[in-house]
Amino acid sequence: MTTRRAALAGLGAAAGLALGPAPVAARKRARKPPRLREGDVVGLVEPAGYTSGPEVLARVRHTVEGMGLVPRIGDHVGARYGYLAGTDDERAADINAMFADDDVRAVFAVRGGWGSARILDRLDWDLIRRNPKLLVGFSDVTGLHMAFAAKAQYPTISAPNLSSSWLKRSWESFWWLAFAGAAPVLGGARQDLPIPFATIAPGKARGKMLGGNLTVLTALVGTGWLPDFDGAILFLEDVGEAEYRIDRMMSQLSLSGILGKLSGLVFGQCTRCATDEPDYAGFTVPDVVRQWVEPLGIPAFLGANIGHIRDQLSIPLGVEVEIDADAGTIAVLEPVVA
Repeated sequence: MTTRRAALAGLGAAAGLALGPAPVAARKRARKPPRLREGDVVGLVEPAGYTSGPEVLARVRHTVEGMGLVPRIGDHVGARYGYLAGTDDERAADINAMFADDDVRAVFAVRGGWGSARILDRLDWDLIRRNPKLLVGFSDVTGLHMAFAAKAQYPTISAPNLSSSWLKRSWESFWWLAFAGAAPVLGGARQDLPIPFATIAPGKARGKMLGGNLTVLTALVGTGWLPDFDGAILFLEDVGEAEYRIDRMMSQLSLSGILGKLSGLVFGQCTRCATDEPDYAGFTVPDVVRQWVEPLGIPAFLGANIGHIRDQLSIPLGVEVEIDADAGTIAVLEPVVA
């Protein structure tokens, strides 16, 4: 374990990510979660789906300890209620308990699946606002990230869930954001991903980074649990959705007015989203995204290293960033943590 921890710490210390420009001056200095330090206690919760067995939790514990952190497992982690990790009240209670625990410095999701949106109205938002802590996870955890942006109004990090793989790029980008409190430049044009890099509209744009899983985000439209997207940079990813469903969800973002508010857009990966029918003659996912984004006239690019893929980037939410649609980069302009 000591060897693994040292190796992970070395990755952070020698991370191959460029540091971004000097942080922007805060218009209104909001409270931020504390940065992580070796030896910190972090809470492990399952806001959505359940883990498949004790061996998964053992691997999760090993991952957290390899980061130099101390796992505190929620009371209902490992429970099962249908396809959920316990009842809605139980899953919400674990999150509330972690934010009430003064020893816990951050809260990590063990896995995604479905169910985070079911507990939004069961969370103690006064408690969460009073106790800023990093929320870490992705996919279905998008529901929590967007609710935190709307209700708690402090930054979170979209990063692999603990039951996912934590490889070099995931760990390096997370270390810079959560441990170092730095402002790295993330990404860069790559052609080796399922959706290769391509500029939709050139240029640079600044704004607050928001977004995540397209399906989860669009399911919250009209509910009151989404933040204001005025001037934001939106990033999107998805998994297992046919092209026409991506089209339908992009249409919803457009008709709801969200796309028209943005200053820039980043589309990551859509894993297993291509129709495999031999006679399929419809649009590809990149085709669909271009059709909805090009008319906006804002800097935008496809093929970011974000989504349901190995070694995805960890992405800050709720902080100012600058995207370069020609280079395929996301420059973080202010620290995520205090």
